[in-house]
Amino acid sequence: MHPALSIVFFTTSSGAGFALLVLLGIGTPLGLLPASRSFGFAALAIAVLLAAGGLASSVLHLGRPERAWRAFSQWRSSWLSREGVFSVFTFLPTAIFGIGWVLFGVTGGLIGLCGILAAALAATTIYCTGMIYASLRPMSGVLVLNLLIRLWSERPWGMALLTFIVTLAAWWIKERYWRFIGTTSAPSSVASATSLGSRGNVRVFESPHTEENFLLKEMGFAIARKHRVRLRRIVRLAGFVLPALLTLLALLFGGITGVVTAGLAAGSAAFGLVAERWLFFAEARHTVTLYYGAETV
Repeated sequence: MHPALSIVFFTTSSGAGFALLVLLGIGTPLGLLPASRSFGFAALAIAVLLAAGGLASSVLHLGRPERAWRAFSQWRSSWLSREGVFSVFTFLPTAIFGIGWVLFGVTGGLIGLCGILAAALAATTIYCTGMIYASLRPMSGVLVLNLLIRLWSERPWGMALLTFIVTLAAWWIKERYWRFIGTTSAPSSVASATSLGSRGNVRVFESPHTEENFLLKEMGFAIARKHRVRLRRIVRLAGFVLPALLTLLALLFGGITGVVTAGLAAGSAAFGLVAERWLFFAEARHTVTLYYGAETV
């Protein structure tokens, strides 16, 4: 599939933003994060900007962006529509939680419940996005929080350890995904797509079009194997290995050293995850290509 930059940015930015909202909405009412108003303002502002910025960029991929609002009407059958509905709902309790925390310094009671509700809705939004774009892992939200919390806490051992574990877990999941797509046989073929397999060998007699069209441009994108291998190495190094090592260093050191290493970990992960998202879409194969000559997908 064609790896449109707007969708690449959307899946990386919104994933980080909503994941950060989940952590803030749960951790703050439970007293696990700094209750400082300045911390709340900085953390919530970054989370909302990442989430809203990612959602806004996804509209740019539409042929008619002015009709994006119509996607909300298909929530009964479309994960894309459900994602849009839950993302909007997420910002309502987030606003109440942010006002109570930043303006009045309250993180418990009804304000805390709004934070937990915002976390639940943000997690649901991430789930809906994952149902559209499989293998989406919002690891970067934990890395961003690990950086922010160091500006208000000298040595946040628990957060650093959690970030290290999450990074390693995300790496393990990604490796399993790559191994799965590399060893699992394709479930769809021309025979299964046309339901004519029982009649014998099925093949495409003639292509539906004589020139490249929208479907081939968007769904028939192909990437050379040598580029795929090289990009996977970049993803491993920048997206997982360096963030894990830098987070470990941040776990051992406090002060400015911890802040710098945590910042480098977040920056490296951001670069690596953008490469991972681009590769994810570039490797994806759509069943529509079966009607244009592909044997399996």
